[in-house]
Amino acid sequence: MADNLDRQYGEFKTLKFDRPADRVLRIILDRPQSLNSITAEMHRDLVRVWSAVSDDPHTNAVIVTGAGKAFSAGGDFRLVEQNAATFEARARVFHEARDLVYNIINCQKPTISAIRGPAVGAGLAVALLCDISIASKSARIIDGHTRLGVAAGDHAAIIWPLLCGMAKAKYYLMLCETVRGEEAERIGLVSRCVEDEHLDETALEVATKLAYGSPTAIQWTKYTLNNWLRMAGPIFDSSAALEMLGFSGPDVLEGVASLREKRAPKFSSTAPT
Repeated sequence: MADNLDRQYGEFKTLKFDRPADRVLRIILDRPQSLNSITAEMHRDLVRVWSAVSDDPHTNAVIVTGAGKAFSAGGDFRLVEQNAATFEARARVFHEARDLVYNIINCQKPTISAIRGPAVGAGLAVALLCDISIASKSARIIDGHTRLGVAAGDHAAIIWPLLCGMAKAKYYLMLCETVRGEEAERIGLVSRCVEDEHLDETALEVATKLAYGSPTAIQWTKYTLNNWLRMAGPIFDSSAALEMLGFSGPDVLEGVASLREKRAPKFSSTAPT
């Protein structure tokens, strides 16, 4: 029986779904007018969709990408301001951020990200936590957190040191500098870098190979390798909690204001001891 994407995935309103090949599902972050910035609703959708993917009998491999010219510009200003405003919002997003990371790690199906343009914040978490990450040369990977005035908590502590080593992880996360596609491949932050015009076809080629491989062999290899990430779980949990603590301080307000006004931030000169 042919599967029905609307029936299976219709509840995820901020995401689009299609099948570019048999047994391959493509998930598209669908807010191109805002570079696929992540609203509270999209954040919830990205948390919950992985369980549906795991239970989908018609899918053996998954591609994740963004609509238009970007993967994702990260959390939108309204979501950031909600986190800064109330404890309830911070508590909700803390649990969602943890579930997002662990749900991607525990998704049974192999996942491939196709990254073009900016990939920032929570969107970057999805891109880099996929099993295979393919960036175009135009990709601009920016963690974004310290520029906003909070700790790098979405995903970085659990995976950047494993991907590119501690020295590079500290450099890019603390300075919040951009990693271009070719440099990301060179340092091991992504699996591959390709020309922009070849990004989608390369992701589909990889996904198709995975879709027609041995499902158990591939899934169990993924599960075993991801035990490295599960061992780093306490490190990630701490980073996510410290990010949420930062949302209760003054620096995040200055970070948001500076981004809105397109200027350099003027953070407080001292940190509490």
